[in-house]
Amino acid sequence: MRWGLWTLAVIAFSIAPSRAQDNKTAYCNYTDGNQVSMQYNPVVKEQPKNGRIWAPGITLFAQAPLKVGNSRVAIGAYTIYLMPDKRSWTLIVSKNVTAGAAYDSAQDVARAPMEIGEIPEATKNLELSFAHMSAKECSLRVYYAKTGAFTDFLEAD
Repeated sequence: MRWGLWTLAVIAFSIAPSRAQDNKTAYCNYTDGNQVSMQYNPVVKEQPKNGRIWAPGITLFAQAPLKVGNSRVAIGAYTIYLMPDKRSWTLIVSKNVTAGAAYDSAQDVARAPMEIGEIPEATKNLELSFAHMSAKECSLRVYYAKTGAFTDFLEAD
C-alpha cells in the first residue's frame, strides 16, 4: 500500500503544473554588465484597487546598487508592491521577501512615482518589461488591464 500511495504522489507531482514554471523574468543590462531583473507570475490573483497596496508577486533582483525614486537600493532581492491610483501609481520596494507575508510599510526601502497611460488593448495578465534608456538607466514598464505604468531604475554610483 505504501508503494502505491508513493507512486501516485510522484505521478500527481509530475503532472501538476509548477508555479515556478509559470514565472517570467524581465531584465535590463546596464552598460557595465550589471543587471536589474524582476521575476513575476503573469496570472494575477487579486485585482488592483485604487489607493490600496497591490501585491502581484514581483521579486526584484539588483546586481548593483540602484536609485529608485529618491532612494538608494542596495544589491540584493526585494519584493515589489504597487499602489495604483487614478492619476499615477507608486512602486514600492520592500526588503521583506518572505513569500505570502502581509505588506509592512516599515520594511519599505524605496518608493517611486510611476507615470501612467492607457494602452490600446487590455491585457488579461500582468506584463513587465524594461527599456534600456542609457548607460545607467533602465525604465520599468508595467502593463495590466488598460494601464501602462512606468518608472526608472538608475544604476547608482
